[in-house]
Amino acid sequence: MTVRVVLADDQPLIRAGLRMVIDGTDGVEVAGEAGTGTQAVQLTRHLRPDVVVMDIRMPGMDGIEAAQIIAAETPATRVIMLTTFDDDDNVYAALRAGASGFLVKDMALEDILSAVHVVAAGDALLAPGVTRRLIEDFARHPAPARERPGPPGITEREREVLTLVGRGLSNAEIAATLHISPGTAKAHVAHLLAKLDARDRVRLVILAYEAGLVTPSR
Repeated sequence: MTVRVVLADDQPLIRAGLRMVIDGTDGVEVAGEAGTGTQAVQLTRHLRPDVVVMDIRMPGMDGIEAAQIIAAETPATRVIMLTTFDDDDNVYAALRAGASGFLVKDMALEDILSAVHVVAAGDALLAPGVTRRLIEDFARHPAPARERPGPPGITEREREVLTLVGRGLSNAEIAATLHISPGTAKAHVAHLLAKLDARDRVRLVILAYEAGLVTPSR
């Protein structure tokens, strides 16, 4: 099955570089290109791609607003945000808007291509450092204190798993920390995704912070 991608960036050179890599790779193709957030939304409505690779800052409608519309109208389409990371204060807003991935433009094009496959498969991907920025954002806007933090309706074990997901641990790392098998850890994450109506792992990270399970001081 071919992964269909829409490229949305107001810099033609960025789109050209991504297209060059994608066009030379089996199993993935560029379905369309957009130079603004508005065009990205329109193309997504028309083409229903698997993934939109989108710059967070574009003229007119930015990537955050576009991602929010795409997530609401075409939930099967995954959005990967691209940004000049150190200059951007909108990581948390982008993830809450519905982005399933967040990458920096100075990453190798091949790494961005790998991210397309990861996100298209239903997983989520964060560039190194994104968890740190999430922590900094929550430090400015801390979650309210709770005697027993955690979303309602989950078990004690699931609460432990959600805490570790919020700290950025992989399934293998969660398994090692809790002394369970990787398959069991994966099952717990799957149950959390279903119970909390979360589209992907990124949403679980956000929920862990919002529930007070993870804070900058822990």
